[in-house]
Parts: sequence; structure tokens; C-alpha cells
Amino acid sequence: METFYLFVVIFLFILAVVDLSVGVSNDAVNFLNSAIGARAASFKVIIAIAAVGVFVGASLSNGMMDIARHGIYQPQHFYFSEIMCILAAVMLTDVVLLDIFNSLGLPTSTTVSMVFELVGGTVAISLVKIAHSAGALQLGDLLNTEKAFTVILAIFLSVAIAFFFGSVVQYISRLLFSFNYNKNAKYFIGLFGGLAATSIVYFMLIKGLKDSSFMTEDLKNQIYSHTDTIVLGCFIGFTVLMQILYWIKVNVFKVIILMGTFALALAFAGNDLVNFIGVPLVGYSSYMDLLAQGGTTTTDTFLMTSLLGSAKTPWYFLVGAGLVMVIALATSKKAQNVVKTSLDLSRQSDGDEAFGTSPVARVLVRHCSNLSATISKIVPESVKRWVDSRFNEDEMIMEEKASFDLVRASVNVVLSGLLIALGTSLKLPLSTTYVAFMVAMGSSLADRAWGRESAVYRITGVLSVIGGWFITAGAAFTICFIVALLIYWGGIPALVIMIALAIYSLVRSHFAYKAKLRKEALKEEVNNTVSKLRETTDSREALALFREHSREELQEDLDFAADTFDKAITGFMDENLKALRKVLIAVKERKIHLKQVKRVGTLGVTQLDHDIAIEKGLYYYQSNDFASEIVFSISRVAEPMKDHIDNNFNPLSQVQKDDFRGVSSKIIAFLRNCAEIIRKNDYADFEGLVAESIALTRQLTALKKGELKRIQGQSGSTKVSMVYLTMVQEAQNVVSFATNLLKVSRKFQKE
Repeated sequence: METFYLFVVIFLFILAVVDLSVGVSNDAVNFLNSAIGARAASFKVIIAIAAVGVFVGASLSNGMMDIARHGIYQPQHFYFSEIMCILAAVMLTDVVLLDIFNSLGLPTSTTVSMVFELVGGTVAISLVKIAHSAGALQLGDLLNTEKAFTVILAIFLSVAIAFFFGSVVQYISRLLFSFNYNKNAKYFIGLFGGLAATSIVYFMLIKGLKDSSFMTEDLKNQIYSHTDTIVLGCFIGFTVLMQILYWIKVNVFKVIILMGTFALALAFAGNDLVNFIGVPLVGYSSYMDLLAQGGTTTTDTFLMTSLLGSAKTPWYFLVGAGLVMVIALATSKKAQNVVKTSLDLSRQSDGDEAFGTSPVARVLVRHCSNLSATISKIVPESVKRWVDSRFNEDEMIMEEKASFDLVRASVNVVLSGLLIALGTSLKLPLSTTYVAFMVAMGSSLADRAWGRESAVYRITGVLSVIGGWFITAGAAFTICFIVALLIYWGGIPALVIMIALAIYSLVRSHFAYKAKLRKEALKEEVNNTVSKLRETTDSREALALFREHSREELQEDLDFAADTFDKAITGFMDENLKALRKVLIAVKERKIHLKQVKRVGTLGVTQLDHDIAIEKGLYYYQSNDFASEIVFSISRVAEPMKDHIDNNFNPLSQVQKDDFRGVSSKIIAFLRNCAEIIRKNDYADFEGLVAESIALTRQLTALKKGELKRIQGQSGSTKVSMVYLTMVQEAQNVVSFATNLLKVSRKFQKE
């Protein structure tokens, strides 16, 4: 049995590696958001600075999550086998849960998920123990509820405090610097930089390094007893330094942002992310304690009283954890996905909002608008004019493709660190994830980034993220509760099944995320074209860009149609259900993309002269509609094919296969030829292709007549005949729509 538990301990460490990877992917939003959003440096430089902070924070931390040893359960009442059951359930649940949030692009609290998983697993095993104890044990004897309530309190405190102070501090900062911060920086930059840098150092000392391995009690006491002197000295020194840097033309805001990024990364690695190795280390420590008994006790009789004490972690575990997190940070696409959600909700400009609207958001926007209008009537006109001049977006200084400017990014990193440090020193349970996210939301509100066109979307997004935090707690508790019971009652077979399910979930999530990335890539192409059109002022240049975009899109649409039509027909004739499902997934993604492409047409028309806009805009929309119809036709033919195969109905007869294969190969070639003509923008073969489409239509009509004769002669299956006629009809539609697309594309492209 000891060999089995050795395997469990090894498995816990394997899960810890995965958990560290998905954990850093989610928490990356907290220390990368500001630097990436303001383009304070290149992406590689930002990642490098954050990676150093993560590695240093992980390596210097004590690495021991005491909450996993005795913070939730009372270990003196649990046997070794029961503790291992709880720990296995926690790690299995945590890996899957965090990966789901990463795939959705939603930031969540890694600490909250871990705590509530421990609570769920502990409650599950505790209920079993209480049932077997005949009243000798109560839930209060086995479970420490204080920590769970502390985390719940942290949610409310973090959200409210961070959002409020984020709004207030950003509003004051914008009044001081305005959007044209270069004009006013000479008056305040030294003071602002000194205050910001001092806050960052204070944050690192109080939060980031307070539990580090080199922080002896003596050193801690020295720091805490001389905190005022340290803070004052840093403030004076940094104020002078920042003023000098400004005089020698160094961008002080960028220095502050990168310092803050390093400090936040260090603190997260040292206090949050390294917590992931706490659970496997408890398992390792418990296993070593069991071996130390020398066989005098068994896994079902050895009480884990030894877990009541704290333990220090060997340096190689810390360095290993740091390396895993650095690699994950540098390579994780999901980390960038989570960052993107935060940036989309806080960016200065409007755009294609990722979140929809909700009744709550609409009510909030309406009431806030009414309140703003009331306050506006009271404020003197001269004050309003002065405030508006500080928020004049026409003077905004912002890096290319940045979501917001350097002033707001500085406020985000400094205020996040300061609030977390103050909360720690005052023993307030502020959640680091919630603080960082809500400060960013508060500062974006104060910066007037939530305008009339976007406020309802932004508020819906913020409410969705906050709702996700509460869902995290509930889901973590419930899933871990069930998993712990299954492992406890099912033993080794149940554990193996749970491991298999976790692996399956991660693999499935990986492929689903890859599909999401494909959608994002298509969306990015559309957004790039929209950006180019917005920057274009000359009507002829806009028309040329408009035409180029149309050629690229229509060529891709026709190539896509040829590929998916070919795969659908081949998949149906080979009775390949998996291939048909892939076709339907691809078609669904393409439909979404074609809707997004219409945005380009709307913007393109506004950039053209009046007479040209009406004519060319009409042709553009028609070509997009015909491309959509082609995709819908393929969907209408693939869906009944999939259902036919899924229900194990009879396949097509050999005659039907031979007849349709002959014409389908010609249709595919026809679509590719249409795509090639559009790509080259050379319509010399246009008449020949039109004649070919007429011939194909006649051939398909002949196939329909032949099938109707077979039906009349009552030869073959009715279900097979129905799906065959659908294939022929939709193939005819594909040819017809492709021909019309070619015609309107020719009219759109020619002068």
C-alpha cells in the first residue's frame, strides 16, 4: 500500500507542475496588464522583467502553504489515507478548474480556488467520519471555517476598495497631468515618481518579501520598527532620482511601470503561485512521516498530528517551481488571452466589444447618466470647462496600438501594489487578483474610457468577471466535494478514473482553445483592415484598400468553400462521422467571421466619395451576402449528411456515388478557379467560368431527374434518396451563388 501512496505523491507533484503552468497563465493578468496595455516596452522585455520577478519571488519564498497543512482541516483528527484523498481531490479539481477559466479568458483568484477546494474535500471526508463516529465528532472538530469566511470577506473588500480608490486616484492623476502629460510633467513628475517608486519598494518589502527565506525574525523586526524612516528615505531619494531622469530625457512613467511589473510579479510568485506546491508538499511531508514510523502503523491508523507544525521547503523545490512558472509565462498563449480580456474592458477607445449587454448593466448606465446630468447642472461652467480640458482626448499621448496611456498604467501598478501592501500590514484579507483587476477597471472609468457607446458592454464584462469569481468558489467546493467522495469510496479504481477524466478534460480544453485562437486570428485580420481604413483620409486610397481587402476575403471564402465541400462529400461517402463534425465546426466559425467582415464594409463606405460609396458599397455587401450563402449551403448539405451517418442509415448506392463524384470534382475545381480569378484580379476567363457554371447546373438538374426516376421505380431507400436530393440541390446553390459572387466582385473591382 505504501508503494501506491508513493505513486500518489509523485502524481501530486506532476499535477503541481501543470497547476503552476495554468496558475501563472491566469495570474499573469495582474502583473502584465498595465505594461502591455500601455506598451511601456516591447512584449519580450515586459515578459523578461516579469519572468525575473516571478523567479526571484518563487526562489526567495518559504514556499510552504500552511493553509494546506492545517489552515482548513484539523489534521490531528484525520488519518494518512484520508489526508491523501483530500489532497488528490484538490489537485485534480484545481488543474481542470483553472484551465477552464484560462480558456474562457477570465481572470480568477488562484487562492480562492485552492481554499474552497480544500474546504470541499475536507467537508466531504468529514461527513463520512462524522457518520462513522456515532456522534463523537462534530464538523467544528474537523473543519476550520475561519479561513473560508476570510476569503469570502476578501472578495467583497477587494472589489469595493480597489474600484473606489482606482477611480479616485486616476481622476486626480488625470487632473494633474491631463492626457497631454508631457506638457505638465515638469511640475509633478519628480514628486509623482518618488511617491510611486516608494510605494513599489514598500509593497515589495511588506508583501513580496515578508515570508522570504532570508527574512529572519530579526530582520523583519528591524524593517517593521523602522518602516517610517525607510519610507521617508526612499521618498526623498526616489523623488530626486526621478527628477534627474526626467531632465536627461528618460520617460519616468515607463520606469515606474516596469518597476511595478517586477514588484507585482515577485509578490505573486512568492505569495500566490508558489502556494500551488503547498498541496503536493503536504503529501510528500505526510508520506515521509509515515515512513518514519517504521511500519508500526498503517495508512488507516496513522493520525496526521505532525501537520500541525509549519515546515520549510528545500531550495530545490522553490527553484524548480520558479523555473516552471517562468517557462509557462513565456510560452502560454492562455496568459495572453486572460490579459486580453482585462485590456478589452479597460481600453480607452471603443471597438468590437467582447461582452454583450445585460439588464443590470443597462439600469446602472441609465441611473449613472441621470446622476451625472444632475451633478453637471450644479457644477459651474468654468470648472466644467477646466476639467474637460484635462480630459481632452484630442491631445492624448499614447503608444501605437496601446489600450491606454502611461499615466493610467502607472496608477494601476502603483495603486495595486500599495493597496495590497496596506491590506497585508493591516491584516485585511485583500485578494491580490481582485485588487489588480478592479483597480484597472476603476481607473478606466475615471479616465472616461467607458463612454455612452461602450459603458453597457464594459459593465457587463466586469459583472461577468466578478460573477466568475463567485462561481469559482462554488464550483471549487462542489467539484472537489464530489471527487473526494468518489476517491474515498472507490479507492484505486476511482482515482485512476478521475486522473483519466482530468487528462481528457485538459486535452479537450487544449483543442477547444486552438479553435478559439483560429477565430481570434480571423477577427484580428478584420480589425487590422478596420484600423487601416480609419487612418486613411484619401478616398482613392480608401477604395484601393477596400478592394484589396475584398479580394483577399472572397478568395479565402471560395477556397474555404472548395475545401469544406470536398471534405463533406468525401466524409459522407466514406461514412466518416468525425470528418462531417469537423466540417460543421469549421462552417460555424466561418459564419461568425463573415458577420465580422461586414464591419469593414460599413466603415469602408464612410471613407468613400458619395457617388462611389453607394455603387461600390452595394457590390461589396452583395459579394459578402453571396459568400455567406455559399457557406450556408454547405452547412445545409453537411447537417443532414451528419445526421444520416450518425443514425447508421443505409449508405448511398454505388450508382449515386459515381454520379455525384463526377460532378462534385468539377464543382470543387470551379470554386478554385473562381478564387484564382479574384486573387489575380484578372477577369479574362470570366465568360468561360459563367458558361461552365451553366453546364454544371444542367448536369446537377439531370442528376435530380435521374434520382426522381429511381424513386418512382421504388428502387433504393427513401431516406437515402432524400439526403441525395439535398446534396444535389445545395451543390446547385453553391454553383449559382459562386457565379453571382464572381459577377459582383468583377463590378466592384473594375473602375
